[in-house]
Amino acid sequence: MSTALIAAPALILAAVMVASAVAKLRRPDDLAGWADLGVPAAFRREWLLRLHPWGELVLGLALALLGGLLGSLAALACVALMAAYTWLIGRAWSKARESGADATCACFGESAPVTGVTLLRNAWLLFLALVAAATIWAAPLAGGALAALGADWAWLVALAAAAFTAAIIVWREPELPDPLASPAMTETPGSVDDQLDYVRARTPAVPVTLGDGSRANLRTLSLSRPILLLAVSETCGSCAPVIERVPAWRALLPEVDVRMLVSRLPEESKLTELEHPHTLHDPDGNVRASIADWGTPAAVLLGVDGLLAGGPEQGERAITSFVADIYESLHGERLPDEGSPGR
Repeated sequence: MSTALIAAPALILAAVMVASAVAKLRRPDDLAGWADLGVPAAFRREWLLRLHPWGELVLGLALALLGGLLGSLAALACVALMAAYTWLIGRAWSKARESGADATCACFGESAPVTGVTLLRNAWLLFLALVAAATIWAAPLAGGALAALGADWAWLVALAAAAFTAAIIVWREPELPDPLASPAMTETPGSVDDQLDYVRARTPAVPVTLGDGSRANLRTLSLSRPILLLAVSETCGSCAPVIERVPAWRALLPEVDVRMLVSRLPEESKLTELEHPHTLHDPDGNVRASIADWGTPAAVLLGVDGLLAGGPEQGERAITSFVADIYESLHGERLPDEGSPGR
């Protein structure tokens, strides 16, 4: 069997796995991102989220350095992983087409839209995994695909050139600032001087508990999708109108995760939401202490760039106007009645 046929699929796939692992370690995903992609609830565990990039890294190295039975086992594991990825991407893409909503995937660390090209990419990687599983057994047990190249290092140079070519083709420059990361769209109407006075602080990297009991870092949670954080309490009478409008605001702003922030633990709160977007629970008051000493109800917008994009705003009227500002920035038109759907 040709050494190129043995080595090429495994080495290409190994490079992809290692690149994916490094990207995920540099910019970790979160359980909310997994939920958006449709990862089954049984697998949405914090420990699996943390181990995921390390598993990809180990699998990539095994594909490059192991042959024989061990290489075949690594390739079969890669087939299973790529099949799962392709299934998730295919389902997310299909649902997005049916609903008209956007679907995203942090497949290589950075959250990106799921498109037909994304599905084609994953199908191609699944094909490479199948070819690697069918051929890697012929590679030396120690050294695997790299050893199979033998003295024919020209193939390695060709593979490196192909990888470099693909990298510079798909490389994306940093995008222009997103409206959801700009303070201008989140300011309530006022003078230019008032808007220029707004200082964008960093989103606090404090732990919060999600409605399902899992833990997350608030800043990391906001990196995949902007979050409109509504600080409310079940014992606060003025919070009731804000809580009632949460479903309407979610329908109004599908680009934003509208999440309620409560001070009680999930099992203690009547406001707990177990489905995405989960409620956020902060019994120690770390979020409030890190942003502003607000009362309830209050609202703050967390941008995807790790900075506060607007707020905090306090009180029902200010929050309603705040939602209208966000809508206007995203859709280019002002809501009637200051963004108070259902009123």
